[in-house]
Amino acid sequence: LGNLYNSIVKNLEKNREVQQNIQVQWLIIDDGSTDNTEEVINQYISEKKIEIQYHKQENQGKMSAINNVVQYADGNLIVECDSDDIFSDNAFYDILQAYYETKERNDLYGLCFLKYDLKGNNIGNRFQREETTMFDLYFKEQENGEKAIVFFANIRKQYQYKIEKDEKFSTEARMYHEMDLKYKMKCINKPIMICDYKADGYTKNIQKIFKENPYGHYAYFKEILEQHDMTGISLKKRLYVIKHYILFSYLTKQYRIGSIKGMKNKMIYILLFILGMIKSYHFKNK
Repeated sequence: LGNLYNSIVKNLEKNREVQQNIQVQWLIIDDGSTDNTEEVINQYISEKKIEIQYHKQENQGKMSAINNVVQYADGNLIVECDSDDIFSDNAFYDILQAYYETKERNDLYGLCFLKYDLKGNNIGNRFQREETTMFDLYFKEQENGEKAIVFFANIRKQYQYKIEKDEKFSTEARMYHEMDLKYKMKCINKPIMICDYKADGYTKNIQKIFKENPYGHYAYFKEILEQHDMTGISLKKRLYVIKHYILFSYLTKQYRIGSIKGMKNKMIYILLFILGMIKSYHFKNK
């Protein structure tokens, strides 16, 4: 948290234009931590360098925490940060410039920037298009890395992360894809966020995440297959979606081939079903 706090203060101190034209409100949601987070935040508040609101809840998971704290945001833009994220030195200046260019648009839900690791490497690829959706970015434009999204608050506050059966994790992409149905994002090939990215971190925890949160993931892949016929999507990505749909169908005991959109997708589902059930059984009992 200290690095994130310092990066916010540094951005405001470095760029006078930013300091004169925007105000920063830092909303912190403590999801049931048992360390000295509150004491640390109170120290930052006492310094009076930026507006800080501290909220605490019993542990409910990241998605619930963000859903609960977004309602307190008063500004025009919302950026969601994890505690190990920091803003790049010119982040607020770049955000402000992009906002001035797009603030009158009513077909965008936000600005999408690059995210770098601590070594200065781009976590993913540069944008291929000036405007896109999160679905197209990851399923048609071959993006596999991370991006930093600056949401227009009036749009973002109309949506929430969807949580199934009190699970504590659900992919953020469910909400993004819902927003994609009505809006697009403006893409800017500049980094605004730096994080301690570990390429194997998610992979190491994926089995545990899947087993503990199957209903949200089932809903995610089900929504993709119901809302998209996969036109323009590679076979590799198509197989990825259908294999995971079979896995989470098994884990949740929900089988709905009739809801799958597109004959090709249905045929792939049928061809993979038996092998998928066998692999899902071994996955569950591993």
